This record gives sequence, structure tokens and C-alpha cells, in this order.
Amino acid sequence: MAASSNFEDFLPLMASKLGGDGLIGELCNGFNLLVDSEQGVITFDSLKKNSALLGLQDLSDDDLRCMLREGDFDGDGALNQMEFCVLMFRLSPELMEESQSLLEEALLQEFKHDC
Repeated sequence: MAASSNFEDFLPLMASKLGGDGLIGELCNGFNLLVDSEQGVITFDSLKKNSALLGLQDLSDDDLRCMLREGDFDGDGALNQMEFCVLMFRLSPELMEESQSLLEEALLQEFKHDC
């Protein structure tokens, strides 16, 4: 997966500029670019066909299949909108760290409040 070494994570920048609702809207737009319009999910064929729109044209078929498997929580071989959004967050280390720290902070506040 040599192409992934050039990956630049723009999700944190988008989150800071767009806010939470704006980021989710943009993720939905990305989903709509990749979706198979007849099935309403991202399939291997729709991902392969439309991946160049997101600069992923250099990924191999194995890389694309791996991406689908990584996000496919219900095991149907495709990504619905929720699976796609969750996958995008999981692929963003900085957002994952930020989400984890916000969760820890909220849990600490709740723990202090209960004591």
C-alpha cells in the first residue's frame, strides 16, 4: 500500500474550519461521490470507479478491498453512510486522539460530579 505513505490527513483541519455539523456534511458529500446509486452503498465497483475523484486512483484492487473490509461492520461487503463516516474518523489518527481526550475529559467531569 505504497500510496498510503503519501496520505495527508485533512480531516482535523476540516473539523476545525467547518465544525462538527459541517464536517459530517462533507463526509456525507464524500459518501455520495463514492456510492453506487442503485444500491445506496459504497461497493467495490463504485469505489474503484469513483476513487479517482478523491485522489485514490493509484490504490490497487487489494487496497480498495481492504478499505471496504476495514469499515464493513455489518459484513455485507459494502459501506453504508454510517460505516463510511466511522471509517473516515478511524483513519484520522489526530481526530481519534482528540475524540479520545474529549471522552476522557467528559468521563472525568462526570466522575467528579458523581462523587
